[in-house]
Amino acid sequence: MSETKFTLDYQRREIPSKARNAGLVFTALGLLIVVISYIVNPERTAFNSIIGSSFLLSIGLLSLFLIALEYLAGAVWSVVFRRITEFLSTVIFVVPILAIPFLLNINSVFHWTHTDTVAKDAILSHKSPYLNTTFFFARLTFMFLIWWLFYFIFTRNSKKQDSTFDQALTKRNARFGAVFMPLFAVTITIAAIDWLMSLEPHWFSTIFGVYYFSGSLLAALAATTFAAVRMADLDLFGIKIKSDHYYSLGALMFAFTNFWAYIAFSQFMLIWYANLPEETFWFMNRWEGSWKYITLGLIVFRFIVPYILILSQPSKKDPKRLKLAAIWILFTHYYDLYWLVMPNYSKSGIAFSWYELGYPLLCIGILLLVFTMRAKGNNLLPVGDPKLKRSIDFHL
Repeated sequence: MSETKFTLDYQRREIPSKARNAGLVFTALGLLIVVISYIVNPERTAFNSIIGSSFLLSIGLLSLFLIALEYLAGAVWSVVFRRITEFLSTVIFVVPILAIPFLLNINSVFHWTHTDTVAKDAILSHKSPYLNTTFFFARLTFMFLIWWLFYFIFTRNSKKQDSTFDQALTKRNARFGAVFMPLFAVTITIAAIDWLMSLEPHWFSTIFGVYYFSGSLLAALAATTFAAVRMADLDLFGIKIKSDHYYSLGALMFAFTNFWAYIAFSQFMLIWYANLPEETFWFMNRWEGSWKYITLGLIVFRFIVPYILILSQPSKKDPKRLKLAAIWILFTHYYDLYWLVMPNYSKSGIAFSWYELGYPLLCIGILLLVFTMRAKGNNLLPVGDPKLKRSIDFHL
């Protein structure tokens, strides 16, 4: 009863309009660059579209995963941040729009779409029952319908609980979370293979889905952490966010920084040790010309820098340090996707110009716009959740 009484005392607060205005500016500028780049060079824009779409999908889909995981695990500490992940997960509705350039130019980016080439290639012929345009779009449609369905289920029950305080809704979402998890594991692997791995359809890697998952979860945690720290700075929660909350976010970012590095090294080490030409060429392409600097930079920027930033216990409790680490992780996740995608467009060396600026700006703008639009008129805390009081009083 005390928890219910507490939730009734909550006063909803609005996110400042400057966040929405910044989102409008970034979105408009990014969209302008994308449109111009598509007119000038549609193929290059298509590759950038894969990067931008995969980046937003990372944050949206893995935020949905965090929602399901919280319900399924019965986690307490993260309840105060659940509205953040709910708002961020909304971007999965925007991803298909960002993917339009590469979907319209699918023949320019995916070799396996050319039937004459497939007919002459034994490997591609063997993979053709899976890698064909009809099945590709069927999988794409199925995946997004699944993700959208569970988004509506989780968020509808969560919002309904704000007014009904029905504890059964929490149990209901936990059951749906158990159904979502295996579907999530399958669909995120399919998305990673279809959008990223199949850019080089001759390559083999059984761990690539986990690689994309690890980087994507790290990006979703970083986006959640940045939003949480910023909202706490502006006192938008209406409660005090404790150092133990910050430590939990920092510890997760640190853990998955290490997990990403472990998966990345495992993928490289196993391929290097086996020394099979049909596997090693993928890494060799990323060691040709100026691409080797991007590859070396990935080790430094993606792993070493964030590792040092949030290694110590005090750094995991420091909001300023966490905010810096979150921004850096989001930047390096985009960097990682660039490393995965662009060598397929420019094999001789780094391809970076004004063409590559449109989608990063557009992604920032969309995240800000979607977040502020979803936050408008909604509680920033799940006030009807029976675990909210314990979440606010959380101690390690």
